[in-house]
Amino acid sequence: QVQLVESGGGLVQAGDSLRLSCAASGRTFSVILMGWFRQAPGKEREFVASIRWTGDGTYYADSVKGRFTISRDNAKNTVYLQMNSLKPEDTAVYYCAQSRTGYEYDYWGQGTQVTVSS
Repeated sequence: QVQLVESGGGLVQAGDSLRLSCAASGRTFSVILMGWFRQAPGKEREFVASIRWTGDGTYYADSVKGRFTISRDNAKNTVYLQMNSLKPEDTAVYYCAQSRTGYEYDYWGQGTQVTVSS
């Protein structure tokens, strides 16, 4: 089994920064991608960013490109999402996910709330 635990969410003002963390435990081998998704009230869950667990490769939604940065620490089995210049529309529950196939996500965290006030 794989457990993903997110942390770092909170209430901030527009223009502020936050860094989310996702710690993975359990079967952490054979990971292809780690990703961040978010779901705002009344909206569908959407992709935010992903990173290849080995080698290079980061991917971003257009809405966060240039403001968010995804990174990883393989030794700590942790992936991060640095969020700068936050906007009220970034308000959502942010979920960490793990893919072992590269095209679908197999495991999900419980989510962490990010609220950006204007």
